[in-house]
Amino acid sequence: MSNSLNPGEVVYIIIRNPHAQDVAQVQQAAVVENPEHPGELALFAHENYFPLSEEFAIFKSEEEAEEAYMEAFGAPDVEDEFYG
Repeated sequence: MSNSLNPGEVVYIIIRNPHAQDVAQVQQAAVVENPEHPGELALFAHENYFPLSEEFAIFKSEEEAEEAYMEAFGAPDVEDEFYG
């Protein structure tokens, strides 16, 4: 898919929490030129640059990302989102 991405484009990715591998979410990201490797594209999310790689499931719409999330992880458990 990286061949069809252009700088400035907004995409959606499924990203896992690095501290809890069973926690993932759909996140909006921007396609940008990689500041560390000019001429290459990167994803910008959470104030970080992520080089484009096969590790990311990249979707053109939030609906596509949510559908893929549901297929992979099932419906989010609402009770787990609130503490206290």
